[in-house]
Amino acid sequence: MSDPEPLAPLNPSETALLLVEYQNEFTTEGGKLHDAVKDVMKETNMLENSVSLTKACRDAGVKIMHLPIGFGKGHPEISSSPYGILAGVKEGEAFAEGEWGSAFCDAMKPVEGDITIKGKGGLCGFKSTNLDFVLRQNAVKNVVLGGFLTNCCVESTMRTAYENGYKVYTLKDCCAATSMAGQEAAFEHTFGMFSIPTTSEEIKKAVTA
Repeated sequence: MSDPEPLAPLNPSETALLLVEYQNEFTTEGGKLHDAVKDVMKETNMLENSVSLTKACRDAGVKIMHLPIGFGKGHPEISSSPYGILAGVKEGEAFAEGEWGSAFCDAMKPVEGDITIKGKGGLCGFKSTNLDFVLRQNAVKNVVLGGFLTNCCVESTMRTAYENGYKVYTLKDCCAATSMAGQEAAFEHTFGMFSIPTTSEEIKKAVTA
């Protein structure tokens, strides 16, 4: 992936960092989906980069918003004959509410002043939540996205944010897919249509300029 262009300054009071599914199922050894993403996480150093960026954005006054996913016991929200990505979630009993796997990983737990968007039971962070309302209540114009999976929930949320009129930035070094091929394909061929692909370092510079 090519190096990102320098960004124009971003007003922290008009910017939100959206953190998609930094939960143990993905981030942590023993998580039901960790093995699927651990190689890409290591290659991009995404967790460490995310921790560093989140702190820098907090310090700059950027709104930090967490977007976990969760399901009831037995995943009754998902069809009895699911297919695609949700089939794996249901069959693996992943992200069951109240279980360790659905909890935020230690490194990315919300702190006082952060906002946790509740109700996400699908791919898009906007679809079954009040995310759009919260963004508009906080006068947010710029949305910065990182998390899991690059070409699933991050992409779905990115597309809706773009259609809803936000200026969207996606983080090459703070996302993970299940393969580097999938990661690179998303950023090289799709993300530039609906966002400004960039890095955590460029966002740090932009919100402190």
